[in-house]
Amino acid sequence: MQVAIATGFGIGYAPVAPGTVGSLPGLLLYWLLYRAGGWPAVLPAVALVIGVGIWAANAAERRFQRKDPGAVIIDEVAGQLVTLIGFAPSPTMLVAGFFLFRLFDILKPFPARRLEGLPGGSGIMMDDLVAGVYANLALHGVVWLLARGGLS
Repeated sequence: MQVAIATGFGIGYAPVAPGTVGSLPGLLLYWLLYRAGGWPAVLPAVALVIGVGIWAANAAERRFQRKDPGAVIIDEVAGQLVTLIGFAPSPTMLVAGFFLFRLFDILKPFPARRLEGLPGGSGIMMDDLVAGVYANLALHGVVWLLARGGLS
């Protein structure tokens, strides 16, 4: 069950760009949670996904016998959720959040790349959580600039 969770119930086995494909369930999950109960539903769910993600990624790393296996996408789901905290899930926010998260996940700005070196599931999850925080801050910055006419 842990490997199934870590791979997004098979989504992580996508033949092309599993990390990108693996970010999509995070968008759907965020949208469902927000619609179901707003922030009281979203915030504890994000914490739960992070905790379960570390546990599941740990088991997947042992099962695949390699560091941060590509099929593990629970980290992308968690990072995508973190990216969207503070936003209503409009189509614009979901698309912008998706692209910003993918950008920061690929670039891995400090300290994301360094945190990747942590052992087991923590290392798998932490770099994506940092990418999610950076993407969230960037998204908040873009919204702030747009509200003040700064990007027109």
